[in-house]
Amino acid sequence: MENFQSLTLPQVLADALVQMDYTIPTPIQAQAIPFALEGRDILGSAQTGTGKTAAFGLPLLAHLINNPASSAIVLTPTRELAMQVIDVMRKLLGKEGKIRSALLIGGASMRDQFIALKSSPRLIVGTPGRINDHLDRGSLRLNKTDFLVLDETDRMLDMGFGIQIDAILDHISEKRQTLMFSATIPKGIARLAQKYLNNPERVAVESVTMVADNIKQDIVRTSEAEKYGKLVNELDTREGSILVFVKTKRGADQLAFKLNKEEFNSKAIHGDLKQNQRERVINDFRKEKCRILIATDVVARGLDIPHIKHVINYDLPQCPEDYIHRIGRTARAGAEGSALSLVSPQDSGKWHAINRLMNPGSKDDSRGAGGDSGKRNRSFGRKGGSGGGGRSSRFSRGPKRSWQSA
Repeated sequence: MENFQSLTLPQVLADALVQMDYTIPTPIQAQAIPFALEGRDILGSAQTGTGKTAAFGLPLLAHLINNPASSAIVLTPTRELAMQVIDVMRKLLGKEGKIRSALLIGGASMRDQFIALKSSPRLIVGTPGRINDHLDRGSLRLNKTDFLVLDETDRMLDMGFGIQIDAILDHISEKRQTLMFSATIPKGIARLAQKYLNNPERVAVESVTMVADNIKQDIVRTSEAEKYGKLVNELDTREGSILVFVKTKRGADQLAFKLNKEEFNSKAIHGDLKQNQRERVINDFRKEKCRILIATDVVARGLDIPHIKHVINYDLPQCPEDYIHRIGRTARAGAEGSALSLVSPQDSGKWHAINRLMNPGSKDDSRGAGGDSGKRNRSFGRKGGSGGGGRSSRFSRGPKRSWQSA
């Protein structure tokens, strides 16, 4: 598959792709879409930002268009990712698309969702918890659902959704097509695939340790006492939108409060905010009404805002793989970006694990992470490859666009 025009797609989808000026598929799209259009189950490994939404979205919508009695469901781990998925789907359908859809996520109005479900939508996108709520209430029925997508499956299992996924799939016919995507395929995902997929086609693009060449990675060694001052110095010297990751909800609120007192235009986002509050914060950041977004890992995977120029790890993630997802929020759709981590002595174990993941078999520089406070180091010396630490000296965007952010 060299381009989207080579696919046999319903005209409404082909027209939407032309209008959106997408012609060159990303690797995951080139591998997955032809098999999915043939009706094959798929077990795919790919990170966010590689084009997974279109990889499953085009076959899903083609199936619904070609089979008017069918319906489909997409499960995602977070509200933000669900919102982005349904937005891409609706854009693909364009103004001529006649398929009704419903977004079922926690924190949003149940009344509005009841109204949406009464119109018998054929496409459901949502999070496992809220979908189970509607199944328990009888407001959602999946007896006609014959196309299932499990997106970010590893994240859903990490968040404890395994039992809820099982409960949802009990409502769906075994005679279905299932596409399962995950950043990695650990034993838990492999077992789930054996349970729910039928002779799947295995597709994969780049290891989870791959970081785009166009992300420049640095660290600043510091102490916990000096960390806030180091952050302020970094914010003073950087231009453009900045995403700052912290480890706790309370920490996000406190940091945003402190920065706003120093006239840094900041807002916090975390799981305790109501859905309308989260949407307002993200929309303000997307529209550049605020320059700095302080976030927990709630947005580590589901946030796609092209103008994010910098990601700062104020607190290192608990899980090394989440480092990859965090810094992947910058350098979207071919842009360049930077990622900075503030590393204190207390972080030495976490930094060692991250470095080991990024550079298997190499010596890391986490020893004495708090020494030489304020010293800046390149976090991963290799340019490109799995280290991904170097900024490409030249990065040209071709005349054609690939659907990277989808």
